[in-house]
Amino acid sequence: MSSVIMTDSLTKQYGKKTVVDRLNLNVPAGSIYGFLGPNGAGKSTTLKLLLGLIRPTKGRMMLLGREVGRKNRLAILARTGSLIESPAYYGHLSGEENLKIICTLKNVPVKEIDRVLKIVRMDGQQQKKVSQYSLGMKQRLGLAAALLGNPDLLLLDEPTNGLDPAGIQEMRKLICSLPKQYGITIVVSSHLLSEIDQIATHVGIIDQGKLIFQDTLASLHEHSKSRLILHTDNDSAALKVLKQAKIPARIRGGQLILSTKEDALAAEAAAALVHSGIRLFRIYEQQMSLEDIFLHLTGKQVSL
Repeated sequence: MSSVIMTDSLTKQYGKKTVVDRLNLNVPAGSIYGFLGPNGAGKSTTLKLLLGLIRPTKGRMMLLGREVGRKNRLAILARTGSLIESPAYYGHLSGEENLKIICTLKNVPVKEIDRVLKIVRMDGQQQKKVSQYSLGMKQRLGLAAALLGNPDLLLLDEPTNGLDPAGIQEMRKLICSLPKQYGITIVVSSHLLSEIDQIATHVGIIDQGKLIFQDTLASLHEHSKSRLILHTDNDSAALKVLKQAKIPARIRGGQLILSTKEDALAAEAAAALVHSGIRLFRIYEQQMSLEDIFLHLTGKQVSL
């Protein structure tokens, strides 16, 4: 099986509002697929569609090599784990007691609990009441619940939301370990670009319900065209000089930028500025960050 998730024109409308718009996802087996987009882009709705929590307006879904339908939906979901939004628990019960309830609902042997608690590094904490857990522990308990039944596919919606830096790092390590050690394919939705950059092998970017990019993380970084930054004593005057010399340049974010990294054009730009009497203090190469790439693709700032 080359793809664990494939969708064909997946669409969800609420009245006249289209929340998910003809989405064609392709999640390779064994990957960590970063599902990236600003808040309200349609990420959570897409995951809920995949899990059958809401019905699509139109389109088709293939999960784990089978087309999702009413007859086989439960069989497919039995091989799928999920952590959507904030996990809900019985606070007066222990972590282990909460997991026993989920074992009953999933028809999974209780002996699975020790295994999943060890994976999420919570063995030794299972007897403590959930009301006494930190937010990070609750998130790890949610991940343990998602891992019950040894799923082939894991859908995680903003799993680091609200965590402190130490909790984020711990959750990141857990997520990265699962495909290698257990062969699980993971879809992680997030609006945190830096987070996806550190864990994902593949990326899908959604904006206003539409998929605007889908490929490997390495391919996304290939969109990171390097550029040359010039520091002068008068950037506005320098821009005019460069335009007269037909050298591609612009001022953005208070910086004078050459839209090229060719040595010949850089030398020509420097010579033109010096010849016109403008002082060139320094020139250096800068790579676009993941945030810059997102801005380039969506045309707007993303909520971080």
